[in-house]
Amino acid sequence: MGEIIAIANQKGGVGKTTTSVNLAKALVLRRKKVLLIDIDPQANCSSGMGIENTQTSIYDVLISGSMNGAVIAKEHFPDIVPSTRDLTGAEIELVGLENREYRLKKALGAIRGNYDFIFIDCPPSLGLLTINALSAADSILIPLQCEFYALEGLGKLLSTLKYVRDAFNEHLHIKGVILTMYDSRLNLTSQITDEIKKFFGENLFSTVIPRNVRLAEAPSFGKDIFEYDKNSAGAESYMKLSGEFLSREKKNEQQKG
Repeated sequence: MGEIIAIANQKGGVGKTTTSVNLAKALVLRRKKVLLIDIDPQANCSSGMGIENTQTSIYDVLISGSMNGAVIAKEHFPDIVPSTRDLTGAEIELVGLENREYRLKKALGAIRGNYDFIFIDCPPSLGLLTINALSAADSILIPLQCEFYALEGLGKLLSTLKYVRDAFNEHLHIKGVILTMYDSRLNLTSQITDEIKKFFGENLFSTVIPRNVRLAEAPSFGKDIFEYDKNSAGAESYMKLSGEFLSREKKNEQQKG
């Protein structure tokens, strides 16, 4: 049964969507079956994969409580459930629906067995969309930008996790923390890395994602970094991250066994 992983951080601009798209693609290149769900009304994940107009989206999934053919399958890419502008009003519509916090969980129950991993790209806010994602997820992957403000937001993020565990999903746990927009030339970067390492310990991935122009350019062409420039530092770092990700998975399975 596929593992459902929410990629989330309440702070915007930390690399959630970049990580969602490129980690998913790296795992596909490693022959894993991956589904990517865009539950952010900005729909950056969808446009970053070159998907602009669709018949069915995550909006329809949340309102109906079922997939209803929403999955778009692309050969050699992650499958995706895209977002559209309709999602902007979904939080208001969800308020009046039964089991409003568990609509996505119910929908994913029917298809999670078809995948090794299901990634959910979350919006940078704690509303019903994010609650649906975290209620459905087995774990959370946290991208953290190497800046002072990232440290300031940690308390709020962990408070959110505690709230979701207490109210909706007691089994939700931190899958790992990924340092993004890493610049080894700055003293501040190493200081922040040390602080985050103290805070998260083994949950912090050793692989870091550097500041990289090619990573920033790729979404404007509707491409992931591997399709846009497979030889870039950004592509190399996400492929390395996927390897570390799978190594952790294997270690966890061995410990369970």
